[in-house]
Amino acid sequence: MKLMCSENRLMKLSFAILLSFCVFLLGVDAQSKKAASAKKPVAKKNEKQAKDARKDNSKNKTTATKDTKKGKAANEKTTAKKKEADKRDKVTAKSASREKDSKKKVDPKKAAELKRAEAARRKAEEERRQAALAEQRRREQAAREARERRLAFERGLRTETVQNIENDNTEGEDMTVRRAAVNALGSRAGTVVVMEAKTGKLLTVVNQDWAIKQGFKPCSTIKLVTGVAGINEHVINEEGGIGSSSSGMKLDWALARSHNGYFQRVGSNVGNSKMIDYARKLGLGEPTGINAEGETAGKLPYGNNNARIYSHGDDFEVTPLQLAVMVSALSNGGKKVVPQFQRPRVERTSYRAKSVANLDVPRESFEGVLPGMAGAAEYGTAHRGVDASMGVAGKTGSCIGRGSWVGLFASVAPVEDPKYAVVVITRGQGERGKYAAAVAGQVYNSLRSRISRNPDSIWAKRTMKQTPPADSQIARGDAEDEDEADDAATGEAPIVVGRTAQTMAPQPAVKKMVQKTSLSKPVFSPIVIEYDRSGAEKKRPRIVKN
Repeated sequence: MKLMCSENRLMKLSFAILLSFCVFLLGVDAQSKKAASAKKPVAKKNEKQAKDARKDNSKNKTTATKDTKKGKAANEKTTAKKKEADKRDKVTAKSASREKDSKKKVDPKKAAELKRAEAARRKAEEERRQAALAEQRRREQAAREARERRLAFERGLRTETVQNIENDNTEGEDMTVRRAAVNALGSRAGTVVVMEAKTGKLLTVVNQDWAIKQGFKPCSTIKLVTGVAGINEHVINEEGGIGSSSSGMKLDWALARSHNGYFQRVGSNVGNSKMIDYARKLGLGEPTGINAEGETAGKLPYGNNNARIYSHGDDFEVTPLQLAVMVSALSNGGKKVVPQFQRPRVERTSYRAKSVANLDVPRESFEGVLPGMAGAAEYGTAHRGVDASMGVAGKTGSCIGRGSWVGLFASVAPVEDPKYAVVVITRGQGERGKYAAAVAGQVYNSLRSRISRNPDSIWAKRTMKQTPPADSQIARGDAEDEDEADDAATGEAPIVVGRTAQTMAPQPAVKKMVQKTSLSKPVFSPIVIEYDRSGAEKKRPRIVKN
């Protein structure tokens, strides 16, 4: 019984344990299902979160990349600045250490010597600086004094001119012409001579002291003598070229534009002695014979073989009266007149022209320079100052002489039958031949009513022909006398020995031309104006033989 009871208890206990185990399993299974059902939505949320996280990560990466680049650039700049600062610090430290080392190594004696040397160096630098300042002040003072001297010299020339004009003996002069000449001269320092070209009668001489008693450098007016000598000695050919050349620069153009090289080559072939001989024949280097006291004979360049005597008139001295006699002789058939005042009252009514002699030169030789003189008024160095329609023919000159610039213009009008010779010489820093020509132009304007033209005179029968200027020459425009540039720069005009005329002015290609004859009264018979159809006129007088 006891055994059965124990077995029953054991069975009951096992059943209870089994039941408890089953209940436990059911509970566990229920919990696992709940857990599974709870895990599903969480997984979905985790997927969305993962996507969002990926997007955020990509944005963060881009931003991070940009930030990284900016950071790198900033870091690089910062690093560079740090490196530069480190270098400066190192250099400063090195210099400081060197100074310390030098201070440590240099003993007091050496330090004192160094101080004295440094003081001496500074003193020397200060002395040099003060010397430079003193030199600068000295130069400025010298420049001021030079300007003052020039101004005083200019004032002195004008004052002397005014005083001389006041002291002029005007008895027998044409007062109308004299007033015109004085007004034309204005405030310039200079002299004016107005003479009848065929008789030598002096209508007026303004500033008689300069015109009669003083000699001046002739400058480019001497080229008239060189031209006559070159023609007569056959250095200048019938076409106006040098030697046997038929091309290149011609005499008339060289005279009108005052080309130095041309006349230096011509004169070098003529020679000094012959040049002086022709100058004397034309009235230079000797008194004119005027009925006034104190006339100077001038000066000729004996023994001077420099080429400048043929172009610039170096070592020549001439008077305005001599220039008036010269240009008159060139234009009135070679007759060399004697300038005369009509001072005594008896002499006024019985005045007779006086002449020394005719030029011992063939007519075609001295008349060969007249086209170039007319060209100076037509298109050359004097064309702005005179009225070419009045038949003015002349030669300008610009050079330095007697401590100042000298401007000259020696002329006659009308060139085909000369009635008047007008010579102007001015002096001063700003004077040039073109301004002297302008003074003469005003004098001619006052004489306009007394000048009549005769284009059928002997002028039209001369044998020398003018040639139209080359285009390259026309392009030179309003160039002043070439001796002006030479004297302003170096005082010398170079000459190239052996250079041919062909190299001077190469001829351009021939263009189709249309010829027109001027409607105004011609300077000589007839004036021909050539121009191309583009409208670029090239005015140049041409002579036609009757």
